Amino acid sequence: MVLQLNKSVLSSGNTIQITGSKSESNRVLLLQSLFDNIQIENCSNADDSLVLKKALWQNTKTVDVHHAGTAMRFLTAFYAIQKERETILTGSSRMKERPIKVLVEALQSLGAEINYLENAGYPPLYIKGGELKGASVKLQANVSSQYISALLLIAPVLKNGLVVSLIGEVTSVPYIKMTLSLLSKVGVVTSFEGSVITVAPIVNTKKQLQKIVIESDWSSASYYYSCIALSSLGATIKLSSYKKDSLQGDACLSELYKHLGVSTKFEEHSIILTKTAHAQEEVSFNLINSPDIAQTIAVSCFGLGIACNLIGLHTLKIKETDRLVALKVELEKFGAQVSISNDSLFVNKSKIIKEGVVIDTYQDHRMAMAFAPLALKTSFYINNPEVVTKSYPDFWEDLKSVGFQTLKI
Repeated sequence: MVLQLNKSVLSSGNTIQITGSKSESNRVLLLQSLFDNIQIENCSNADDSLVLKKALWQNTKTVDVHHAGTAMRFLTAFYAIQKERETILTGSSRMKERPIKVLVEALQSLGAEINYLENAGYPPLYIKGGELKGASVKLQANVSSQYISALLLIAPVLKNGLVVSLIGEVTSVPYIKMTLSLLSKVGVVTSFEGSVITVAPIVNTKKQLQKIVIESDWSSASYYYSCIALSSLGATIKLSSYKKDSLQGDACLSELYKHLGVSTKFEEHSIILTKTAHAQEEVSFNLINSPDIAQTIAVSCFGLGIACNLIGLHTLKIKETDRLVALKVELEKFGAQVSISNDSLFVNKSKIIKEGVVIDTYQDHRMAMAFAPLALKTSFYINNPEVVTKSYPDFWEDLKSVGFQTLKI
């Protein structure tokens, strides 16, 4: 399917209800499967969360997570501690290209029995569950934080808990802190001092019912920040349900988009975004703690005709696609001048925005959603727009509700 996005005008003043955070939901879903005292409200309806939820409760030997990277990493750790269970964990062709060696070796050092079925260092995996007797592990810190979180989430049910020593600069610290905060909510004692994380074992898992309400997804909110930034002064939109003391690293949007002229007003359980100023001529952001919003920011800056320099993006190369290469290719279709390195992206100032471009999405939900707000500046097409179901199934309907003109062809 191809989606035609015609040049649109944002309908100001609308309210969008965004589903629960995929990052929070996936962590709580795994904890719910380990403990029997967790009730979840506002759980994400994203494909990744649905895949994980199904996998946590199914008893089949082969489990296919398709494109769900978080599910692949969390389930690798989860199945490693399922005694007397053998599991083949596999995924899409792209998933088989995404490295998992760091996590597998960490689990093996704790006593896990995991083997590669095709290429060493990559899925699919054969996992024979058992008791992990190790109590400490060392891990390179400049890799995906999901490897670290996968270990932390199973740590409370290990006999001796777990001490994780991180080597080098830590990537995506907010996501690690999110994991630790959610563990604390269910009664697990944790600490994060310097480069050492400690998770104590939990003895009594039959505690009073704990209700966890998932905050709405800040990554999904980024597309509306982009919409407001690309609109005229005074444009406004309301998003729910959000809070100021968020666990999500992408909540930094409220600060970053000030440089693009967008203000954020926090109300009870919601935020109001308003275009209150013109964007700066050039912006520079270090997104090492929030790389998932890089695509949105890059497109926003191009649409505004300003330069942007984004660094801290090394993990984007192992996502659903190599997002740095994909961004360069697709932005240049519109006439942008883009340069990339292993961990950075620079978009030069440009007053040219071509029309009629066809955007490829590379099986990457964020490629589709990051480019969509550009319809406020020009008309274009998006191939395979259905990829948004991975994290935000209602995205296109929500865009139409605020004035975007779309046509399936």
